[in-house]
Amino acid sequence: MFLILEDSTVVLGVKRMRVATHAIVLREVNYKESDKILTLLTSDLGKLTVSARGCRKSRKDGSSISAISQLLVWSEVTLQEFRGRWSLVEGSTQMEFRHVRSDLDKLSLGAYLAELVENLVQEELPAPEILALLLNSLYALDTLNRPAELVKAAFELRLLSLAGYTPLLDSCVICGNEWPTEPRFHLREGVLHCKACRVSEGISMPIEGGALNAMRHITECDGKKLFSFRLGEAGTKQLNDVCEAFLLTQLERGYKTLDFYKSLTIQP
Repeated sequence: MFLILEDSTVVLGVKRMRVATHAIVLREVNYKESDKILTLLTSDLGKLTVSARGCRKSRKDGSSISAISQLLVWSEVTLQEFRGRWSLVEGSTQMEFRHVRSDLDKLSLGAYLAELVENLVQEELPAPEILALLLNSLYALDTLNRPAELVKAAFELRLLSLAGYTPLLDSCVICGNEWPTEPRFHLREGVLHCKACRVSEGISMPIEGGALNAMRHITECDGKKLFSFRLGEAGTKQLNDVCEAFLLTQLERGYKTLDFYKSLTIQP
């Protein structure tokens, strides 16, 4: 649980409350000359909008929170609440994911993952499994150096499953065949079926062999083993295409961060 710190500061008869927790920065927006408005996902308080006053000043100029106010930085933080508004008081970095943040391709993918989380997590509602998924995915990119397309696909499908969009992948939804003939995945219904088995109107995409096994692994495995599978180049591409299409179909919206990531990584 988060720690409530003693703070006897009273302003206009209202007491300020300070809490200590852990948080990762999902989004940062510059505000005024030296401030930022941050979207944090905290370990105990869920998603919060937090002001970081003076964080754009250098340490030399007196800012002690500049390092913990950067996109995708995981930190131990002290937050202060006053009349329903949160501000970042102090903290120390726990993991900066430097290999992600110093590589434009990885950083753009990390920003996309963060935007998905921001979109799906409700304000001030703890989401420990989604937080763990984000941290593990960034670690897989940063330290394990897993292929970006594989991390992206696993994150998208696992996030959808945690958010209540779990697909049905155990067998053909029509004939019950565990290994459908020329398998297809229906994007709107989120079900597996044989090519010859008719499902409702909508788009179905081919998903075969290793990519299908990977989808089953992603939705069923323990979170710590999420990236304990490997696929060849063709299988990874198919997995990536299907998971992305499924996510965009289910959430019914696009993402500018995804468009930017693809502009960097897709060859003309």
